[in-house]
Amino acid sequence: MTPQNIPLLLTSPESHRVMEGDCACSSSLDIPRPTSLNLDSLRIPDGMIRLPLDDNFQIYLSPHGQRGASVLNRDAVSILNGFDSRPRHSPQKNTQTSSLLNRFLSQGLLEADASQTAPASHPDMLTAWLHITDRCNLRCSYCYLPHVREDMSIETAQAAIQSILRSAQIHRYKRIKLKYAGGEPLIRFPFILQLHEYAKLQIEEAGLNLEAVLLSNGTLITDEIAQTLASLNIRLMISLDGLGDDHDSQRPHAGGQGSFAEVSAGIDRALSNGLVPNISVTVSAKTIDGLPDLLEWILRKDIPFNLNFYRENELSMQQAGLQYNDEGMIAGLLKAFKVIESNLPRCNSLGSIIDRANLHGLHVRTCDVGENYLVFDQNGQIAKCQMLIRKPSASIHDQDPLSIIRMDKTGLQNLPVVEKEGCKTCEWKHWCAGGCSLATYRATGRYDVKSPNCNIYKTVFPEALRLEGLRILKYANRSL
Repeated sequence: MTPQNIPLLLTSPESHRVMEGDCACSSSLDIPRPTSLNLDSLRIPDGMIRLPLDDNFQIYLSPHGQRGASVLNRDAVSILNGFDSRPRHSPQKNTQTSSLLNRFLSQGLLEADASQTAPASHPDMLTAWLHITDRCNLRCSYCYLPHVREDMSIETAQAAIQSILRSAQIHRYKRIKLKYAGGEPLIRFPFILQLHEYAKLQIEEAGLNLEAVLLSNGTLITDEIAQTLASLNIRLMISLDGLGDDHDSQRPHAGGQGSFAEVSAGIDRALSNGLVPNISVTVSAKTIDGLPDLLEWILRKDIPFNLNFYRENELSMQQAGLQYNDEGMIAGLLKAFKVIESNLPRCNSLGSIIDRANLHGLHVRTCDVGENYLVFDQNGQIAKCQMLIRKPSASIHDQDPLSIIRMDKTGLQNLPVVEKEGCKTCEWKHWCAGGCSLATYRATGRYDVKSPNCNIYKTVFPEALRLEGLRILKYANRSL
């Protein structure tokens, strides 16, 4: 075999983490894996997405894969296609093809008979949003909070940690993710440090792993705060919706003045102290035209980001100019994607550049709301979703609040995608999962139908996948 016809399967390097959003990130479904390499039992799964990248490479997205997309050259494609031929032409066995077949299996590009697969596993992470204050120095136009002057007490916070631990142990989670949020949580930075120290001790004593992220508007970041967060391994997410006036039009101070200059300075301050923030961008009709310029700014700084579509709520519905239409959003996203193509990021963007859709892995639900997610308000009441924080279903006094959240059939229902009308036969259903249930309900009055953003999603999904293929070609290891 000459170097010109070596089969290649390229994937995103393990060090290139998936960007994280500010919602209840969806848990990937762990598809059962073959327990043996029986060539006669292997086949290409139904529902595989494949797109050409150039004359030599194609990108594959498997409904049975949990490691993102795969890029194959022509020789690898030829071997893979052999498993769909009748009679089957099995590849000649040697060290190279065995390695390639194992990678086909690990990427979900081949599946085996059910009798030869290992059982699927249950999600291992429980996520909790801790609303440590309702106070905020900004008045964002799409905010769903009334901003009353109320803070979470340390007693309530500690009781919240204990209730999280009870549910985590009852339901056999191995990891807990805490999201310190508000309001603006940096108004209470000493409180965050006190709470985090308590949470870390309690969670580690229980034999579980802790992840933590602080969600901030970025205006109050100092060198000391950045250094402390970095030293404690607390990740930082900062909201930034545009450059200059685009950002200021959606995220002004309480007094009306813009906040972009302070947020930009806060981002630079974090970076200079070794803390790389994740940028959360809320895209609306006001900001879609400026999105390409914003992404060029973000990519130039080599910062991970995620794009969230504006979602109407009871407090924002009177705000003018936020609601977008399909044509404007599609046009703006495609222009933004051209900027990404010219500045391909090192981070995997499949889970972050199209709203709530996550093309990195198979999902039954769009997010973990109602399943693996708890939202604590400042008084210890527990809701399904932070956007419904004023409509709790449980409290810190319940023995197992997660079970109560899961059994609550009132209000928000986060249904599996196969139960949503208009999604069952869609080729993208494994990754889109039907969109945000709350946004769908506000638009249609139903939870069991496809997202009102369906046309946007299906139009831009192929381009997002192509971008990931180009990114893999740029950064992946060129090996079997």
